[in-house]
Amino acid sequence: MAAENSFDIVSTVDFQEIKNAVQQAAKEISTRYDLKHAGATLELEGEEIVLEASDEFSVGQALEVLKTKLVKRSVNLKSARYGKVEPSGGGRAKQRITFQQGIPIETAKKIVAEIKTRKLKVQASIQGDTVRVSGKARDDLQTVIAMLRGLDADVLDVPLTFTNYRSL
Repeated sequence: MAAENSFDIVSTVDFQEIKNAVQQAAKEISTRYDLKHAGATLELEGEEIVLEASDEFSVGQALEVLKTKLVKRSVNLKSARYGKVEPSGGGRAKQRITFQQGIPIETAKKIVAEIKTRKLKVQASIQGDTVRVSGKARDDLQTVIAMLRGLDADVLDVPLTFTNYRSL
């Protein structure tokens, strides 16, 4: 009897790296001349980042600093969800940023549909916020991984990681 092989498709974010990036960005924002006079602040509230400054332009500048620090810490920006820049008290502007943990159900359905269109001998099933792909041939599973890595950003709105590869 042939062995059954499987792997999981997940989307996770390392919050320790986000915390480190926020600390580095806050330090740079506090020393940059243009952002210091705009009163720009960057805080981590639980699993949400709050940017605040004197105007919308300064919020955008602080956001660019944060993005560069996140990229340097290997945090994929596709997992970031940016809120609208909204007015805060005292004529200031504020923006909230959250991070997507897990694969949303709509994206998981797109992944399963894309796998089924390839007509490979694999089964894809949605299990909570992960997608499990199983099949008898390892080559088919590796073809699925290569196909998903090749999908463009319009189809997938979260970064994918392939974990838990096993043979039963």
